[in-house]
Amino acid sequence: LCKQGNLKQALQVLSHEPNPSQRTYELLILSCTHRNSLSDGLRVHRHLTDDGSDQDPFLATKLINMYSEMDSVQDARKVFDTIRERTIYVWNALFRALTLAGEGLEVLYLYRQMNLTGVQSDRFTYTFVLKACVASEGLVKLLKKGKEIHAHILRHGYETHVHIMTTLVDVYAKFGRVAYAAYVFDEMPVKNVVSWSAMIACYAKNGKPFEALQLFREMMLEKNESFPNSVTMVSVLQACAALAALEQGKLAHGYILRRGLDSILPVISSLVTMYGRCGKLEQGQRVFDQMVERDVVAWNSLISMYGIHGFGNKAIRVFEEMIDSGVSPSPISFISVLGACSHAGLVEEGKMLFNSMVKEHGIYPSAEHYACMVDLLGRANRLDEGAKIVEEMRIEPGPLVWGALLGACRIHCNVGLAERASRRLFELEPTNAGNYVLLADIYAKADMQREVKRVKQFLRARALQKVPGRSWIEVKRKLHSFMSVDEFNPHKEQLHALLFKLSTEMKEKGYVPKTNVVLYDLADEDKERIVLGHSEKLAVAFGLINSNHGEPIRITKNLRLCEDCHSFTKLISKFAEKEILVRDVNRYHHFQNGVCSCGDYW
Repeated sequence: LCKQGNLKQALQVLSHEPNPSQRTYELLILSCTHRNSLSDGLRVHRHLTDDGSDQDPFLATKLINMYSEMDSVQDARKVFDTIRERTIYVWNALFRALTLAGEGLEVLYLYRQMNLTGVQSDRFTYTFVLKACVASEGLVKLLKKGKEIHAHILRHGYETHVHIMTTLVDVYAKFGRVAYAAYVFDEMPVKNVVSWSAMIACYAKNGKPFEALQLFREMMLEKNESFPNSVTMVSVLQACAALAALEQGKLAHGYILRRGLDSILPVISSLVTMYGRCGKLEQGQRVFDQMVERDVVAWNSLISMYGIHGFGNKAIRVFEEMIDSGVSPSPISFISVLGACSHAGLVEEGKMLFNSMVKEHGIYPSAEHYACMVDLLGRANRLDEGAKIVEEMRIEPGPLVWGALLGACRIHCNVGLAERASRRLFELEPTNAGNYVLLADIYAKADMQREVKRVKQFLRARALQKVPGRSWIEVKRKLHSFMSVDEFNPHKEQLHALLFKLSTEMKEKGYVPKTNVVLYDLADEDKERIVLGHSEKLAVAFGLINSNHGEPIRITKNLRLCEDCHSFTKLISKFAEKEILVRDVNRYHHFQNGVCSCGDYW
């Protein structure tokens, strides 16, 4: 009866069965799970309790799993609390149920209790308790617990189990501990597609796309059966997108087609993002148009694609098309479309969309949504309105919102508001050197040299260092990385010589280096030398030397494009007759014939 789906009839027969066996109850529990019927599950549970079968560890495990599948973790906990003989299978079932319910702290507390009772962990236990370390969002203190469990695994000889060590890689990745994850991965005697994918994802999601692609190449060269799957390819495409590595992205696309992965939604959405971030909007749109089925993630990818290129009105139209097609927007949809409005200066449109979140879609704004609004108003020099939004927020503003306000103050040199925002940021992020550098930039723009020195002294006293500028360029399917201070780059002398020559020629045509971006108290000549060595200029020079005529130069920068590099690249695009695409941390800049697509609004 259970196999035929006649659960109600099976339960009626049960009431006439004087001695139900373990198998009888197992079939009924599995049938309740399959039909997702909590009421029937509770009825079966009552039968077990009445005849004492609820003390059977095997059936208790099945009951806990059933309640977990039905999102009734309280009932699962009741089963656990009433059973006297708690085998490792019963413990594991509860650990799994609580982890899936996001109750990571409770799992770790119970794990301690289990160890005190002398029950030995097995390979499934370690997997569940490791996942529990990241099940409770935002609890950085659980990294210590993860390390303790890692030590436990080593002491008990489980370091050869690929599934446990892959989970450990994933845990360290989620805490941003890339070096720990890489060490665990490198020490694994056996690696499968899941472990390779976990490590590639770790690099891709923690700001190391270069390393993600290197590891993917290693995976492809490995002589084993670990063929990249859809999860692997999503991370690979994210890395290609982060580096604007179009040729690498095309190779990945070809592999996806050959392996038949082009019908998997997350893969196609990542393809749209990759082409968009490589500046190929037509190709991104084509991939989207060919999709048979589109979820909200795919639509968000398209909205974001147009947004980062400054096509705000187009992004809004895509957002409206999504709603008309019957797909409800997610919180990320609003982050994408509000970001698009910000880059295009569409203030009123952005305000209308923000107001529609709760009224029309029942989505309450998060800190990210408020940060988008502050950025939108701040860029448009409506800083008072931006500050008012911060004051009236229903939630704690946090570093995202105050950071957006400080960034806007930098654009419009509003010292008073910048000092207010930076005070809060110094409290919230005392070790983030970027906030101090941003304030020093604002003081420098306002010609407040004494304050600039004060901030720099503070940075030195705290031993804080700003993130160094780094740019990437892809030439002939190979990625090249440049840093402002890079003594070991083999092309350094050739690139500096070309940049000096170009700078000298452009000065004759009206180029004036914007040395105010240099915060050091140096002679103008020395400041010019520093700005001429910025990483994006080195990447542009490398692109000019190594690209073919008519071939665009694509560059990715890890920070905001400085004013001097922006002016310099505009002039280069005109005098070298070269199309140059630069993606900085905020948006895309498309330089052609001495003009930038951002309209100097970034």
